Amino acid sequence: MADVRLLGEGFSPPEEMAAFTAAHPAAGGIVSFLGQVRAEPGPHAVEALELKHYAAMTLPGMEALAAATRARWALDGLLIIHRYGVMHPGDPIVLVAAAARHRRDAFAAADFAMDHLKSQSWFWKREKTAAGWRWIEPRPDDHRDLARW
Repeated sequence: MADVRLLGEGFSPPEEMAAFTAAHPAAGGIVSFLGQVRAEPGPHAVEALELKHYAAMTLPGMEALAAATRARWALDGLLIIHRYGVMHPGDPIVLVAAAARHRRDAFAAADFAMDHLKSQSWFWKREKTAAGWRWIEPRPDDHRDLARW
């Protein structure tokens, strides 16, 4: 089973993980990744992060990613939550969790899903610093990570 959500408001990672863990008691391993808006000191500090998306593609794309992830690994459950809108330092952006009988499947599935969300997602991202807003593109490392699969 996969739980895939696209949210325009905040979410509580501890509450989401507690519910996910409780829903998969037979799993031998549960792996999660939480992405959040960085809180960096200094003149280049991010004041806000905005994610925009194309509604007709975003949730279906996330659901297709979940199906591809579940097809590759033996999972008891998969959770993908992604925010859009304006966020501030410390706010959660994305939560991916995989539950499996064996830890290696859970680790690989979560890693695969995050690599695809980071490099092939349906989001446009920009950040605000003291210098103003600027668009953010995937980095070469993000593309290299995706190429592993």
